[in-house]
Amino acid sequence: MPSPFARAGASLRSLLPDTYTMLLMATVVVASVLPCEGQAALVFGKITSFAIGLLFFLHGAKLSREAIVSGLANWRLHLLVLAATFVMFPLLGLAMKPLATSMLPSDLYLGILFLCTLPSTVQSSIAFTSVARGNVAAAVCSASASNFAGIFISPLLVSTLIVHGGGGSGGGSPLDAILGIVEQLLLPFLAGQFLRPWIGTWIDRHKPMLKIVDQGSILLVVYTAFSESVNEGLWHKLSLPTLAGLGVLCCLLLALALGLSTYASRRLGFSREDEITIVFCGSKKSLSSGIPMAKVMFAQGALGMVILPLMLFHQIQLMVCAVLAARWAQRKQPG
Repeated sequence: MPSPFARAGASLRSLLPDTYTMLLMATVVVASVLPCEGQAALVFGKITSFAIGLLFFLHGAKLSREAIVSGLANWRLHLLVLAATFVMFPLLGLAMKPLATSMLPSDLYLGILFLCTLPSTVQSSIAFTSVARGNVAAAVCSASASNFAGIFISPLLVSTLIVHGGGGSGGGSPLDAILGIVEQLLLPFLAGQFLRPWIGTWIDRHKPMLKIVDQGSILLVVYTAFSESVNEGLWHKLSLPTLAGLGVLCCLLLALALGLSTYASRRLGFSREDEITIVFCGSKKSLSSGIPMAKVMFAQGALGMVILPLMLFHQIQLMVCAVLAARWAQRKQPG
């Protein structure tokens, strides 16, 4: 039985930024001090596009069809997760408009709206569900379905929210955005799924490689996006009070999502294991899917401001969900 001091120490460690978050912060600093421009920016852009295609190819090759099929039976759970991800979050984003526009510039509020349209995370949703002893098979299915649906739903939601939410620069035609995402993300993913019978075993044995490609591609997008934004005066548009206000809004958004998803799962009579899955899959937003989508859907100069809320929300959700998972893991087993 861990001592109170050990439990307190573990809780404090869960609130510290992880290594990947520190790398993201370092990337923003490097882009602020040494932004790429001119020919170097073009080269970095081509490398980034290739890395993102490789990332989604490897995700397609990694995803087990058996795991998806095993979780499909719990259709009520999956519908609730999809509703939380693509209905609840956008409505919360619109409801926050009066507060957000009084605290933030238009491009940052657009970033909040964009964040609200994104699919759930895959790896961390499954990991937290497993730690908390939730329904892991359903988490695999829900998170995977959310990411696949997001390829088509997120561009449509972005277009709709920009019109009704009064966002700043962005989106363009939703059809063009969908076609761009299909070309850069979906086709490599489907190619990976098609080749999984031949390369799946090798991919499963080399998961650290997938992690390197996953994190490396996101760092490349962050570097190129912030380089372009820095060259256009990003840090002259932002102040410390603005960043603090963004942090408060991200915390408020996450608190509402966690509270509403928990309330809905209990009102609908789900088991505790299913509730855990619903809360973790329905309240989280994917950095690894969101940043590549933003690269396709938004002008390069606005990209840094648009993805900043997502980066901040990503770290907050990891810290809060780590604490929740640890507390759920300590509950008594039935019987």
